[in-house]
Amino acid sequence: MLGGWEIILILAVVLILFGAKKLPELAKGLGTGIKEFKKATREVTDEIQNAADDTHAPQRKLPPEGGQAQSASTVSESSNPPKA
Repeated sequence: MLGGWEIILILAVVLILFGAKKLPELAKGLGTGIKEFKKATREVTDEIQNAADDTHAPQRKLPPEGGQAQSASTVSESSNPPKA
C-alpha cells in the first residue's frame, strides 16, 4: 500500500509535470470519466438483470380463439348462395 510520503511525492511530481493551472481540468476530466464508467456499469447490470427476469418469468398461454373460426365459417356460407 502507499504511505503518506509516497502520495505526497506522487502529487508533487504531478504538480511539476502538469502545472497548477491544469490540475483542476485533469481532476474534472477524471471525475467525469469515473461518473460515466459507473453509469455504464449500472446500465449493463440493469440490462442483465432485466434479461434474467424475462427468462425466469412464466410464459402465459393464451386460450384458443374460437371467434375467428366462427366468423370464417359464417363468411364462407354467406358467399355461397344456396342452390335451388
